[in-house]
Amino acid sequence: MPASLPERLTPMAAERGVRAYYGDIHNHCALSYGHGSLDGALGRAALQLDFVSITGHAHWPDMPVDEPSVAHIVDFHEKGFAKLRAGWHDHFGTLAAHDDEDGFWVFPGYEIHSCADGDYTIVYADLDPDPIVLADTPAELKARLGEAKNGRALAFPHHIGYRQGARGINWDTFDPDLSPFVEMFSMHGCAEASETPRGYLHSMGPVDGRSTMAEGLRRGMRFGVVGNTDHHSGFPGSYGHGRMAVYGEPGGRDAIWAGLKHRHTNALTGDNTHLLIATGDAIQGDVAAPSKSTVLAVEAVAGGFIDTVDIVRNGRLFDRISPDLAPAPIDRGDMDTIETILYLELGWGARRTAHHWTGRIAIENGSIEQATPRFRGPEVVSPLEGGDNAHPLPQLWRDGDVVGFAVTADANPNNVTSATQGFALRIKASPDAMIRAELSGMRIDVPVTRLVEGALSGNLGPIDTPAFRFHMLPQAHQWQWAGTIDLGETGAGESVYARLTQRDGQMAWTSPIFFGDAMN
Repeated sequence: MPASLPERLTPMAAERGVRAYYGDIHNHCALSYGHGSLDGALGRAALQLDFVSITGHAHWPDMPVDEPSVAHIVDFHEKGFAKLRAGWHDHFGTLAAHDDEDGFWVFPGYEIHSCADGDYTIVYADLDPDPIVLADTPAELKARLGEAKNGRALAFPHHIGYRQGARGINWDTFDPDLSPFVEMFSMHGCAEASETPRGYLHSMGPVDGRSTMAEGLRRGMRFGVVGNTDHHSGFPGSYGHGRMAVYGEPGGRDAIWAGLKHRHTNALTGDNTHLLIATGDAIQGDVAAPSKSTVLAVEAVAGGFIDTVDIVRNGRLFDRISPDLAPAPIDRGDMDTIETILYLELGWGARRTAHHWTGRIAIENGSIEQATPRFRGPEVVSPLEGGDNAHPLPQLWRDGDVVGFAVTADANPNNVTSATQGFALRIKASPDAMIRAELSGMRIDVPVTRLVEGALSGNLGPIDTPAFRFHMLPQAHQWQWAGTIDLGETGAGESVYARLTQRDGQMAWTSPIFFGDAMN
């Protein structure tokens, strides 16, 4: 599970008494329709997340049952709904067996489809096997959840970018009291605005501009944003497919739940990025009082080279920060050592093959401060594709100053879809430090200075054999940034959020800070 960043890397968060929890609360396995066991999905989640909710498919009131061309879709939905309802009570035993209130928190969840109102994921705060609460509209769902769960449940729209009427968000029926946030990023793609680097490619169709985060803000809605995988092969938190951060006090379940309810959330693509914004006592998701002079504080600790940090105000780019042009590392630490991120990526090889990687890494004249998995599952968002994840559970462990690993990586299926596996080590190293690695029997020694100059790649054998890549090491100012942005005068109805983009394409978005009356 992810370890909290040290306070010296997050002084603004420490000052406010919050930390980031990383999770995925919308993903699937064979609990209803999908692939992979519930037990396996929870085991994979525990490798690289702080919290999870495994989502069953439960209801679709306006399913197109009279359309012969989609009869096969209707069939697997009806079978999936019946399977979930039949096993609902019993599956709580598996959830409870994996829940660890000292470090890995499991929340029950399920989803309801709707052509008219868009799909909603429902999450319960507690491991209480109450019956599933079903409803045909968001208003009805709000009433029934309020009666049954007494504030200990929420629901949020997911894959919002599809057009209204095709299971995308309906902003006319969106209710912030039911839904503190929306799922803006997942395997389906990014719905921040009409044009993004990650469009929707699923058979359900492309993004419609009226179904985006930008449209909701244009309408004056108050909501947070999250990312989740929507993975359908039992791999919550699958790297690069979406996840979320929640900011809350140390303490676990209730702190996570409070962060969710208060919109203290971020949407992430893959890396466990820390991205915090604040003005006065307000952080992302909060409502701040308008002011004649407003200063926005930003604190970022990324998973690699930061390309830009954008400040988006009222739906428009307000400021753009490039750490290479305006360096501001949070903590330079000892000037005689480098604190950096060592990312080892494993995979490649001939199409339709796989390789089981084993090995270990140590740092001579240096130390490993943190090890974070970057494991991914197959690119599956439909039960009609893919299958059960047949590979053994990936492993990453730490024994003192040595990190060991065992993970199976499939060859990339094409030239635009990555199937690689990897992990990141936050290390401290002196200028003469040496990375000593064993990769599936191959011994490799790499001077840290070599990776400061550029990435190093190699194969286990001749061309088309599995390959590895030690990514280039970022300097302190290239993966950390802290500073302030002068917003000037702010008025009621305004909003501001931050978007971080790394050179490798991984991204993070904060929920907006809103300006105005906190009661509205």
